[in-house]
Amino acid sequence: MGKRVLLVGLGMQGKAVLYDLVNCTGVSRIVVVDNQPGLLSELGPYPSEKVSGHCLDAADAALATLMRDTDVVVEALPGSFALPLGRLAADCGVSLVSSMYYLNPAERDAGTIESITQEIRQIDGKAKDKGIVILTEFGLDPGLDLILGAKAISEMDEVHELYMYGAGIPAPNARSNPLKYKFSWSIIGVMKAYCRAAKIISNGQALTIEPTRVFESGNCHMLDVDAIGSPLECFPNGDSVHYAELFGIRDSIQQMGRYTCRLPGHCAFWDTMVKCGFLGEQPIPIGTAPIPPMQFTAALLASQKQFHYAEDQQDMTFVRVDARGSRRGRKVNLIYDLIDTRDLKTGLTSMQRTVGFTLSLGARLILERKLDKPGLLTALDVPYERVFPQLAKHDIHVHRQEILG
Repeated sequence: MGKRVLLVGLGMQGKAVLYDLVNCTGVSRIVVVDNQPGLLSELGPYPSEKVSGHCLDAADAALATLMRDTDVVVEALPGSFALPLGRLAADCGVSLVSSMYYLNPAERDAGTIESITQEIRQIDGKAKDKGIVILTEFGLDPGLDLILGAKAISEMDEVHELYMYGAGIPAPNARSNPLKYKFSWSIIGVMKAYCRAAKIISNGQALTIEPTRVFESGNCHMLDVDAIGSPLECFPNGDSVHYAELFGIRDSIQQMGRYTCRLPGHCAFWDTMVKCGFLGEQPIPIGTAPIPPMQFTAALLASQKQFHYAEDQQDMTFVRVDARGSRRGRKVNLIYDLIDTRDLKTGLTSMQRTVGFTLSLGARLILERKLDKPGLLTALDVPYERVFPQLAKHDIHVHRQEILG
């Protein structure tokens, strides 16, 4: 008997999840939930005997009823919905997969962090008691980058340096606007990622880079990747200390950073914008309406066609894991690269492919009972061999390079 999937969210990534799951023979029914008025017309091209829709808000009590009647939930909503949906799934006793963090990396209030951490533990406990899987951070970044990181680390005896890069950028045929950047995922999500502190490890010590300094030239560096067609600017984004501990390398690691990559000029522009307050979250009065500057900035960019991909334009996604250390007494440098480009035949952007197809794969791994344990898991709990051979069927490939010292 085929399995039932509940897809919550039919935004950019949700569309790719649906496209992939419709072609999965092990899935007999997909129920799509979204609050957009045009939901049913969006589902028109899909076979009605396999796909149906409900126009609901994520906070609607009816969502719990739909969850209890499904085998796995795919959550493809903005980050603020991730933890509440994970909590609901655990309460309902149904497995779920999400590409999001449950603890916002930008959160700095100790009390809030402790409260969320306790809630995460409760979700984990409920999931274990009910024998279900809540799989989080299972997208591109975080997600595939973490799996590649774990793979590289497993091939070394000791890791001294680890550099992890992620990028969603325009392909050469779409680099015409002043920023040389177009949005392939939530614009407000990009803005939030641009104004959070980063943590790196330098000479074995943890260093925090404040949000107003992330884009400063002294904290950025250039990376040459021939297949991109341009050098990349890389700025710190994320908590390397947290992941060093999860990877089990905190005692040996001397240098580590997680970086977002963009085309040249991006860092100087956003350094100015951040320092001028354009990404502030405290509302300011504009006429009679209090508007957070970040929301204004996001809305201004969203309103312009030049910052969105046309049907004949392509985006590119890039992930690199660069691990340096030793193996059997010899220096070794392992580099894993993933570079993907929009598929113009399906119209799915590369960001949709690498996030959405990864999410749908997570759902299938849960349905096929290929994850070893119940509870709240992350991409680090999913082995390389269960992921990348499957993504290769979508023409998403990884290149491995080994350099011996």
